Amino acid sequence: MAIRNIVKEGDEVLRKKCREVTEVTDRIRQTMDDMVDTMRDSYGVGLAAPQVGIMRRYFVAEPEPGKVFYMINPVITKQEGNQVCEEGCLSVPGLIGEVNRPQRITITALDRDGKEVTYDLEGFEANVMCHEYDHLDGILFIDKAENIHDPADEEE
Repeated sequence: MAIRNIVKEGDEVLRKKCREVTEVTDRIRQTMDDMVDTMRDSYGVGLAAPQVGIMRRYFVAEPEPGKVFYMINPVITKQEGNQVCEEGCLSVPGLIGEVNRPQRITITALDRDGKEVTYDLEGFEANVMCHEYDHLDGILFIDKAENIHDPADEEE
């Protein structure tokens, strides 16, 4: 298990468009495994490569315990409906906001073994994948969110 440093807002790496992965290697698989460990250690549900300083198009996501998605060169091929979700981000600690996302998506990617996979996802799973996908294009949730606030400021 290797915990990686998570890049925080203000670092220019988070604002750049990532390059495609040309070959799925053992190094990428190890990095993705480290990303899962890092995500879990930080109580996150997703982590994209640029969040650990790697400018490549891949991310990991675990929208529910034990259900890990490995997405290399993902492409969202279909979007339907709308949902407003409350989001936070490991790279933007201390803030949450409401983001309008598709209710349902179809996403195609390579898995950690380099095999093409396609998922039809909805609800929270679709939300998580869209959030991580945005990271690959240098977009943070705060760019799309409304009602951004620090939950610690809320009255109990």
